[in-house]
Amino acid sequence: MNVRFIAHRAFSTFAVPALVFFLSVGIAQATPQHHDDHDDHHDSHDDHGRDFRFRNEDRGHFAPHYQKDINHWQHNSHGRPHFVRGQRIPPSYRFQPVPRAYYSAAPPPPPGYQYGYYDGYVVAYDPTTRIVADVLDLVGAAAGR
Repeated sequence: MNVRFIAHRAFSTFAVPALVFFLSVGIAQATPQHHDDHDDHHDSHDDHGRDFRFRNEDRGHFAPHYQKDINHWQHNSHGRPHFVRGQRIPPSYRFQPVPRAYYSAAPPPPPGYQYGYYDGYVVAYDPTTRIVADVLDLVGAAAGR
């Protein structure tokens, strides 16, 4: 037998399966694991906004500051976007930061989140992931919806 043939045969028999095994173990270790154990400590701020909810009385803290815009959108709602909890905000949307003075009597946004304003909505969102924690529709509230 040829030495090359023996070397090739040994490589095919042992090295290729070993390489496949080690690669699959590495991939399995790199795959994020999701557990239902709520006692785990999470440093990610993605979880902080999951349970955040605006209260009904929070509208009263924000609405006076945006009243002109609310009036505009009540009469011109065509083309106004719609935001919902859990939505990823498209990159083309640029929120106006909500000044702290506007929500001094309301709860602050969750850690890692901020309040933004866009076309009659006050949105608590994560600026890194752009995921919406909750939405206050100031126009809908003014219209009784």
